Amino acid sequence: FISNAFPFIFADFLQMAAAHCMVHPVPARNFTLPCVLLNETFLSPFSAGTWSGFRRELGAPKIKHLMNEENFLCCLWSASNFDCSLYRASMQARKFIPSEINLSAPQKIDWSWNMECWIRGRLDLLVCNLQLLKLDLRADLKVNLLYSGSELSLGAASTSSLQGTVRVAPCDCRDQASCQCLVATPSLNHTYLLWLEMVAGGTALASPPMALQPTDIVKPEAPVKLRLELAERGQVKLCWSSPAPLPFPLQHQVRISAPPGHGHSQQMLQVALESSVAMDNALLDSPSSVQVRSRNLRAPGFWSDWSSPYNLTLGAQVLYFPARTLTRAGSSLSFLCTFRNRSRPVPSRELVWWLNLAEPVPASQTSVLSSRVSRVTLPNVRATQPRGSFLYSALYCCHQSRLCHRAYAELYVVDMDFNISCETDGYLTKMTCRWSANPATLLLGSLQLRYHRSQIYCSDFASPPPDSEVKECLLQRNHSYECTFQPIFLLSGYTLWIEFKHSLGTLQSSPTCVIPADVVKPLPPSNVGAEVTRNTGLLNVSWSQPVFASRDLAFQIRWNPGSREDVPWQLYEVPEAAGSWAVIPVQQLCVQYVVQVRCRELQGSGYWSDWSRAAQSLVQDIRAPLRGPEFWRIVSEDPARKQRNVTLLWKPLMQNDSLCSVSRYIIKHQSPGNAPWEEFVDHGTSWTFPWMEPTHTVTILAMNSVGISAINSNLTLSQQMSTVDAVQSLSAYLVNSTCVAVVWSLSPQIPGIKSFVIEWRNLNKEEQVKWLRVPPNLRKYFIYDHFILIEKYQFSLYPVFAGGVGKARATDQFAQGGFENGNADSLHVVLPIVFSTSVLLLGALLLSHQRMKKLLWEDVPNPKNCSWAQGVNFQQ
Repeated sequence: FISNAFPFIFADFLQMAAAHCMVHPVPARNFTLPCVLLNETFLSPFSAGTWSGFRRELGAPKIKHLMNEENFLCCLWSASNFDCSLYRASMQARKFIPSEINLSAPQKIDWSWNMECWIRGRLDLLVCNLQLLKLDLRADLKVNLLYSGSELSLGAASTSSLQGTVRVAPCDCRDQASCQCLVATPSLNHTYLLWLEMVAGGTALASPPMALQPTDIVKPEAPVKLRLELAERGQVKLCWSSPAPLPFPLQHQVRISAPPGHGHSQQMLQVALESSVAMDNALLDSPSSVQVRSRNLRAPGFWSDWSSPYNLTLGAQVLYFPARTLTRAGSSLSFLCTFRNRSRPVPSRELVWWLNLAEPVPASQTSVLSSRVSRVTLPNVRATQPRGSFLYSALYCCHQSRLCHRAYAELYVVDMDFNISCETDGYLTKMTCRWSANPATLLLGSLQLRYHRSQIYCSDFASPPPDSEVKECLLQRNHSYECTFQPIFLLSGYTLWIEFKHSLGTLQSSPTCVIPADVVKPLPPSNVGAEVTRNTGLLNVSWSQPVFASRDLAFQIRWNPGSREDVPWQLYEVPEAAGSWAVIPVQQLCVQYVVQVRCRELQGSGYWSDWSRAAQSLVQDIRAPLRGPEFWRIVSEDPARKQRNVTLLWKPLMQNDSLCSVSRYIIKHQSPGNAPWEEFVDHGTSWTFPWMEPTHTVTILAMNSVGISAINSNLTLSQQMSTVDAVQSLSAYLVNSTCVAVVWSLSPQIPGIKSFVIEWRNLNKEEQVKWLRVPPNLRKYFIYDHFILIEKYQFSLYPVFAGGVGKARATDQFAQGGFENGNADSLHVVLPIVFSTSVLLLGALLLSHQRMKKLLWEDVPNPKNCSWAQGVNFQQ
C-alpha cells in the first residue's frame, strides 16, 4: 500500500494537511513532538474514494509554535480510512490506544518524540535527530521524513504550489531509540514544509506538518585559527576565523578558562560581528586558555561547538603590526611589535629592529609606544628586489642582545612609477598606449591599465576617479605592455593609470590624462624629391604633406652623401614658413644624395612620423672637367709587323676634377708633317696604337656633357730621346711588405728633366705594369703597394724631357745593407722604419713558409700519384 500509492497519497495529504492542520515552525532547539489519538475526532473517517475533496485550496494555514496553547492534529490512515485527532497542548499526554491499528498484540504506546533539526555549517546538509521517549516500539518500525520546498514563504504560498514536489528522506533508526534524517543540499532561499511518517504493521501515522526556514536553524562550524595579533594602537587582540564562508553575519562568544588558583574558573565575553576581542596585559600574563563559538546574528540559529582551547601564554612570542603590508616605493610607514622571552614580556626600550637580518635600523627611527610596544618608522622605502623565493623584505624585532625569534613582518614595496605614453595613428582611427613594468613588480602581483574618459578635454583628478574601466593590454618584449583604444574620441580626455593587485590590497599609480588629438603621429610625407643645382652647390628637397593632417606641421630632413652606412646622417630643421620644400647647402656636388623627410604637429605633444621613403638625387655634370688625366706609355716591339706599338695608360679622373663625370676620353695625335687627328675612348683607361714616326706627341682630353677639359698633359714619343742615358744608378730597398724605397742618381750635366716615371711589376706573374709620376727634384721615393717577399720584382726609372722620354734604368734585385753614403743625409728617416717593421717581416716569412716549401719540392713526385715512386724513401 505504501509503496504503490505513496507519491499520490502524500501529495494529497500535503495539500489537505496544509489546509486543515496546524503548521508549526521548527525552532532552533530541541522540542517534544507528541502524537496522541483520541476518541473525539476533528474529521470523521472517510473512504479512499473521497480524496479528491481534499485537493481543493482551503486557504493558507496558520503557523504556530509547537507545545503552546494551540491545537494540532495527529493523522492516522490506511487503505480505507483517514482520521485526524485534535490534540490540545493543555491536555496531559495520554497513551495511544491502537484499537484501529493492525497490531498483532494491542498495547499502550507513547508516541511522543524529542526532535532537533539544524543546517550543518557548510550549508550542505539538513540534519534532524529523533529521540523516542519510550522504548517499547515494534522492531519493524520505519520512519521517513517527507518534505517539500517553495521559494515563497508558507504564509504567502498557495497549497497548489506544493503539488507534485514531495520528496522522501529515509531516517536511520539503528537502535530504535533514536533516528537520524538527512536532507542533502538544502536551499537557504526556500521554505520547507515537512512531517514525519511512521509505519508499523502496515499502518502509517503522520506527525503534524512543520514549517522550516533553513536560515533560522544554521549551526556554524566551530571557529578555527585562534591567534594573538597586535592592533594599530598597540593593543593585543585575540582573533579567529570561520572555517566556511556564510551569507550572514555571526555573533561570537569567548570563554576564558583559568586554571585553579588563578581567579574565576570561567569568564564569558559577548562579542558581536568582529572576529576579534581585545586582551589586557594581566590576562596575557596569566596561564589562561580561551575558546570561541559562533551563531547567526540576524536569526535564532544554533551555537556552534566550542573551538579547540588556545593557551594565551604559549601564543606568539613576537607580534607585529602590521604583520604583512603592501606599499609603494618612496613612501614612509611604521611598524609596531611586542616581544616575549620565555613567555615573559620584554620592555620596549630593550628592543631593536633589523631589515632582512643584515641591515640594522638606526635608533633615530625607533621609538617607544608603551612599556611593551616598540615602534619603527621606515622613510622613503625602496622597491623590493626579490631574492629567490622571497618576494618581500623581512623586518625583525629583536632583543638588544641580538636574540631574535623566527617570526618577522613582511614588507612588500612596489615601484608604481609607470610612464604611460600614447600615440594616435596618422589615420586618426585608434590610439595605442604603451608602458613598461619592472620585472620584480610582475613577480609580486598583477598589473592592469584602467581608464576614465571625459566628454571633452581633461578633467582635474588628483587621484584616479572612482568610475573607470579596465583596458586589456598585451605583454610585449622587454616587459612592456601595449593597449589599443579603437574607436577613439579625438577631443575627449582619457585619464589613465596602472593598478597593481596583490593579496594584501591594491595600489594605483599617479593618473595621467591624454587627449588623442594632441598625441598624433602623422603619416610620413610623400612624393619626396631631391636635386642638386649646378654651380651653386644647393640640394633642393620637395615633398607633399601627409593626408589627414589637420594642423600645422614641422618638418625635418635627413640626408646622406652616397648612402654609405658608415657615413652618419645629417639632420636639417626646416623653417616653419618654408612650406613643402627646402634648400640645403652642400659641399660635394658630384655625389648622389639620399634624402628622407618626416613631420610632426606643431601644437601638442605629438610624435615625429616615420621617415618617408628615400629619394635619391641624380649626379649631373656641373661644368667641363678641370683637367685631363695623367697618363704614361708602354712601348712594345711587334716583330711580325716590324713596328712598335704604344699602349697609353691613364688613371680615371677624380670627381673634383671631372665635375662630375667623364663620358669619353679624346686622344689627340700630332707628328711632324702630318695633320693632327683624334681618337675617342668611351670606356676603359688604356689605348694602343702603332708608332712609326720618329717623333709623336700625344695629348689626352676628358669630356663630359658640359664640355672638354681645358688643362691637359701631353707626352712626346721620340726615338732620339730614348737613347739619352740620364740616370746613372737605381737601387730598390725593401722596407716591409707594403713599402719599397727607390733611390737613384743622375749623370752630371743632364738638364731639362721635367719629371720621372717609376714603373714596377711582378716578374713571377703576368699582370699590368704599375706606374707613378715623380717630381724632377727628388732622388728617392717610397712606393706603397703589396709586395710578396719571395716574389721577384722589376723597378724601372724613366726621365721625362720636354722633347721625349729618356733611357730607362732598371733593377730586379733588392739592394742589401744600408742606403748609399751620398744619400745618408736624406734617407736617415728610412732606418727607423726598417727596425720598427722587423717583427712584421718575421711574421711574413713564417706565413710564406708553405709557399717556399711548394716551390722547392714541386719537382719531387708524390708517391701516391706516381706508381714508379711508390716504395722509394725520399728522406734518405
